[in-house]
Amino acid sequence: MTRLKLRITAAAERSVRSGHPWLFSESILEQNREGQPGEIAIVYDKKDKFLAAGLFDPDSPIRARILHVGRPTNIDDAWWSSRLESAIARRRSLFDDQTTGFRWINGESDGWPGLVLDRYGGTLVLKVYTAAWLPRLQEISGLIREGIGRAPKLGSVERIILRLSRNIQSTASRRWHRSDGEILHGPPLDEPIVFSETGLQFEADVLRGQKTGFFFDQRENRRKVGALAKGRSVLNAFSFTGGFSLYAARGGAVSVADLDISTHALEGGRRNFELNRCIPEVNKCRRTEIKADAFEWLKSNETERFDLIILDPPSLAKRESERNRAIQAYARLASAGIAHLEPDGILVACSCSAHVSSEEFFDAVRGAASKSRRKFHEMETTGHAPDHPATFKEAEYLKGIYLRF
Repeated sequence: MTRLKLRITAAAERSVRSGHPWLFSESILEQNREGQPGEIAIVYDKKDKFLAAGLFDPDSPIRARILHVGRPTNIDDAWWSSRLESAIARRRSLFDDQTTGFRWINGESDGWPGLVLDRYGGTLVLKVYTAAWLPRLQEISGLIREGIGRAPKLGSVERIILRLSRNIQSTASRRWHRSDGEILHGPPLDEPIVFSETGLQFEADVLRGQKTGFFFDQRENRRKVGALAKGRSVLNAFSFTGGFSLYAARGGAVSVADLDISTHALEGGRRNFELNRCIPEVNKCRRTEIKADAFEWLKSNETERFDLIILDPPSLAKRESERNRAIQAYARLASAGIAHLEPDGILVACSCSAHVSSEEFFDAVRGAASKSRRKFHEMETTGHAPDHPATFKEAEYLKGIYLRF
């Protein structure tokens, strides 16, 4: 089969040269033949010279995900191995034995577009967001085992689990007989994985849980909350499985309240707390659960007050058309949270909506604080954790702001 060749618009050429990793379908002017998912497409510039190479996906609006820009190169096993080693090297000094759960590959920002690799001790979770990776799974899982095996300090790979984005699950099943939660390598798994994060123990449902089973990206904010929690009563809204609460408890919080609409999430938080009862501060901290919609509970409850409130909702804007409504929702949520703060209370507000920029989010929270007519001090703003680098605009989703009233 002849090499798949693409010619693109001038605007797309400038975007690729500047380092943007996505080539959209409407940017393609010419294509020499029908392409197959996962094959390498060669992109030529207006002078008919090599510009870039990318993974092709004929069924996605992102038609090609750029792997390499510049001079022609062979994208073979050695090339992939080198790229894996680079991603591992970036994280080599980030974690010690107290942390066995973190991200090893963060998609486009690590040169692996549409793919993430998370570590949970000896279990690795490979999540793919494009069908372009599906015909390459055996090749990639083998490279991962070999690459990590060459570095003894990284620990052994007991198993590799495949997780699939919802938009490709049907295609994966029909065409490649792959399923979400499939074990690509290693023994079966019938219970949650337990891993360590800065000395705390957490469980993760790596087969069926959200994302790859846990939210590693909030690790640094959890640490900050732990440092602020001593002697405080804490409300963790949208608590999921209680990560912020557990850090607050270890940090000396008097009490923590997990607020979530999901019974399953609250049960997970309860089990995580029990995993860490051996820590005196955690054992001493009083934990309660509130099963309710966080927006509704904060709006309707008029009596309870807290010294530290964390607002970490799921994405409120999954597409650009929802951006303005999401900004308004963040402002309402911040206002409701502030109303439940004791004097000298701290509000920690977070957003994981990529369609809402950092400044839009920060301004919404600051605006709510100003309208409260309470004096406040902005302590800091935060972004991505070091194992979740963001090298282009669309990858910049996580932001947090800390206000003391």
